[in-house]
Amino acid sequence: MATDFATEIQELRSTFSQIEAVTDPTRLKARIAELEEQAAAPDLWDDQENAQAVTSQLSQANSELERVSRMGSRIDDLEVLVELGTEGEDEDTLAEADAELAKLKTDLAAMEVRTLMTGEWDERNAVVTIRSGAGGDDATDFAEMLLRMYLRWAERHGYGTKVLDTSYAEGAGIKSATFELNAPYAFGTLSVEAGTHRLARISPFGSADKRQTSFAAVEVIPQIESTDHIEVPESEIKVDVFRSSGPGGQSVNTTDSAVRLTHLPTGIVVSMQDEKSQIQNRAAAMRVLQSRLLLLKKEEEAAQKKELAGDIKASWGDQMRSYFLYGQQLVKDLRTGYEVGNPQIVFDGDLDGFIDAGIRWRRAEQKAAEQA
Repeated sequence: MATDFATEIQELRSTFSQIEAVTDPTRLKARIAELEEQAAAPDLWDDQENAQAVTSQLSQANSELERVSRMGSRIDDLEVLVELGTEGEDEDTLAEADAELAKLKTDLAAMEVRTLMTGEWDERNAVVTIRSGAGGDDATDFAEMLLRMYLRWAERHGYGTKVLDTSYAEGAGIKSATFELNAPYAFGTLSVEAGTHRLARISPFGSADKRQTSFAAVEVIPQIESTDHIEVPESEIKVDVFRSSGPGGQSVNTTDSAVRLTHLPTGIVVSMQDEKSQIQNRAAAMRVLQSRLLLLKKEEEAAQKKELAGDIKASWGDQMRSYFLYGQQLVKDLRTGYEVGNPQIVFDGDLDGFIDAGIRWRRAEQKAAEQA
């Protein structure tokens, strides 16, 4: 059956106009001009942290504007290609147009998902922590598999990551790891990955042919910004310093540069050992602690609102995804029903399908809650 290009292109333009309305290129251009002015300041690099934030935001804003502009041009080019193929009755040109149409649909769907991220912190960078749960060596090995999975996913998209802290297990894998993700809408994107992940497989660590179920928790928080003003009194913090360690407990350096902060009122603990100096590690740990306290504050406010509004029943639940590495070989999201029959490609970072389905599911749940 021949493709109805006129109808397909009309639908593409309709979807694209909705994306443009949310993205707002005019606002984006004004933001770029503002950031370019800041980046041109002669004293920009006097504050390296601020300078890096400005240049990163400028790069992201330019990429976002280019992405929207390029999509509009691609739809125009497709229309021209269809006209050429139709007028010349050129089947090869029409086949090329058909292939480009399929690509455009996929790329537009991904852009459309971005418009569903309207949360207060969705545009921010993210701090992700992975912790092993029940399951012994299988759980710590699973935690390391998840860390690699997310880093590979980020690498596929050209997103910047920085591992801030890793606590290695005595046997296989890791007890926990924390990394930063620097990307447009990093928090809005990866926040749907938060929750308990379950792995079921034949254990490589125990007796032969014994199936083992293990768990790992993923926490995703927005990165703190200087404008958030989360004050943490020194009297509320316990500071411990120690030597950084690598796999098997081996010492990475010979100085007490690693830092552990404990927030006494809440019991929140943050460790950092990525940087070379104790001062840098303490600053990084404080940023993560402030992010967690900011999120905790907002969650408490949301809980109060929910209590006043009644039970909305729009929670994520604890266990959100299962990975089966025996028998059926399947990865399935328990909230959205999205599944992939090849676990290896998922662990290699092919997560877009799960993330997109999660974002759409979350938005649907939010709408249902608003209408309740």
